[in-house]
Amino acid sequence: MPRMLDVSDDVRAEIGDEEADRLLAGESAPGSYDCTSCRTPGDCEQERTSTVLFIGEETAVLAFAHAGCLPSQVVKVTEEQLQGAVRSINADHARPEPQRAAPEQAAPEQAVLGVTSGLILIAGELHPALVVEPTAPIARPGTTGGQGDDFLPLLIEQGFMPVIELTTAPGVLHGWSVLLAMGQLHAVLQPGTNGGRPVAWWQAHQPLQVTEGWRTAANKHQQVLMFAAPVGSIGRQPREDLLRDALDKAAANGQLVAAALPLAGT
Repeated sequence: MPRMLDVSDDVRAEIGDEEADRLLAGESAPGSYDCTSCRTPGDCEQERTSTVLFIGEETAVLAFAHAGCLPSQVVKVTEEQLQGAVRSINADHARPEPQRAAPEQAAPEQAVLGVTSGLILIAGELHPALVVEPTAPIARPGTTGGQGDDFLPLLIEQGFMPVIELTTAPGVLHGWSVLLAMGQLHAVLQPGTNGGRPVAWWQAHQPLQVTEGWRTAANKHQQVLMFAAPVGSIGRQPREDLLRDALDKAAANGQLVAAALPLAGT
């Protein structure tokens, strides 16, 4: 049976026509694989499959994903990220939620952000969520700072909506997305300038581990809810019930914005 494999132009340009043709002919692609996004089994002879090329400074790794999870694409990561992903690709990442990434440098506002993942119950259904909180007030680009915190106004200008209470899931913000690859959270992407390809608004220095339950919910909904609050509004909450309480309090105080972000490529 012909292999239902997709090799994008970007991937072909990196691996060369000869290797791309070998993949499409079934000479170098595995029949079965573990999806690099959702970590569940796939079969490129039975279902549409994407080739995903991870490129570090010195190493490149070709992986496979369900076409419904990720499109065929090139993902540039640090060499440290790539080596860590290769070591852990078959490991069990299950840990108690929520998981928190170390604060990272974000573009274009150059804000130092803390990102927490967790499952949030809304209207009787569990949703995968990311909670973003800066470690300091955010100044509007081009200003000298010290004039208040513009973090929420900047996000509202990008299309995020204020949340008063968490009774319904926020609407989808098209153009933004969440990159989940190799079973780990890599980045939050925003639209590129002048219609160009998306760029990282936040990128993990080391991929953020998420639980199997979080990955399952993300692939079920094909989107992730992102909540953002000013510094000091949420804090480092060790449990999901405390995280939810902090979100409810921030919403009641008018200090929370949110949007549903599609998984990258969907």
